[in-house]
Amino acid sequence: MYCPFCKYPDSRVIDSRTSDDGAAIRRRRSCPECGRRFTTQETVILTVAKRSGVTEPFNRDKIVRGVQRACQGRPVSEYQLALLAQQVEDAIRSRGSGEVPSHEIGLAILGPLRDLDEVAYLRFASVYRGFESLTDFEEEIAALRAEHESAWRPEDARFLSGEAELSSDSEPTG
Repeated sequence: MYCPFCKYPDSRVIDSRTSDDGAAIRRRRSCPECGRRFTTQETVILTVAKRSGVTEPFNRDKIVRGVQRACQGRPVSEYQLALLAQQVEDAIRSRGSGEVPSHEIGLAILGPLRDLDEVAYLRFASVYRGFESLTDFEEEIAALRAEHESAWRPEDARFLSGEAELSSDSEPTG
């Protein structure tokens, strides 16, 4: 590690601590030549293996750009896109591999995007999964509907119909 002040090619580690929930290590260093101190941060470089065999560093901005196209005209904010990209990166890093195939990134995007906006999800899935007919769209929409129906509880109907009182000053009806 070169000293950033005098460019001496060595330094001494004074202290090491984990940061970013264990994803990085911060080291406090001292230069034996000039005596100045500086901090370094070490992180694992995540690489993406493309279908062509080429590898490149992981880039969260590429996720945002790809999902942004699917969200065009939808009520999705830049903050929500940044949060989605962070969720995808966290999911990829949690697998513990330094190199991840590009198709796994696409799969990691689908879940959070479905939760964020279903129309954007359908747009992204249609390109990512290569939908070729209306049947492909119909099957995906049917899966989304089935997911909604399985999450529906009969007691939810009471609140929608106005049968249930939400006021705390009325007596419960039974």
